[in-house]
Amino acid sequence: MTTGAPPSPYAARPRRSRLRRYLPLGLAGWLVLEIWLLTLVAGAAGGLSVLLLLIAGAVAGSLIIKRAGRRAFQNLNEALRRGGSPARGGANGLTMLGGLLLMIPGLVSDAVGLLLLLPPVQRAVSRRTENALERRLRKAAPGSLGDAFQQARTHRPDGRVVQGEVVREDRPGPGEQRPPLTR
Repeated sequence: MTTGAPPSPYAARPRRSRLRRYLPLGLAGWLVLEIWLLTLVAGAAGGLSVLLLLIAGAVAGSLIIKRAGRRAFQNLNEALRRGGSPARGGANGLTMLGGLLLMIPGLVSDAVGLLLLLPPVQRAVSRRTENALERRLRKAAPGSLGDAFQQARTHRPDGRVVQGEVVREDRPGPGEQRPPLTR
């Protein structure tokens, strides 16, 4: 027999991460800022000019995404034709993200999208993102998703050796039969 009150179902609930806690608030603030800026520009320059600006941003963004996607596909085909592994697509990915931000209606997203199209900004963002990912993977606990991702990166183009495990099965020689799979 146990004594005392039953455990509360809320006691074992894990805490929400900062990202999950503040992302909805940040998105709502960004949306309010975009609408406020669009109304401010529409009041100063006219509604037609804002509409043309949004259409031009959507067209330019789609052309940028199309060009970056085509370049990434050509790089992949070229690398596979040479027999090597495909190069990282960091610049193409950031170019696509910049095009996507241009396609989203709004002035702040257009400004950030245009910034992501500049090569120095792409290099800086790519470097910071790679460093943050490396830190997270080093800090990953065994058995976590980060640990699985770390173990999956066995082939590195820079020649570094990543520890792993080789499982070799005994294979029958020529003329020998395999044992049956059923037991």
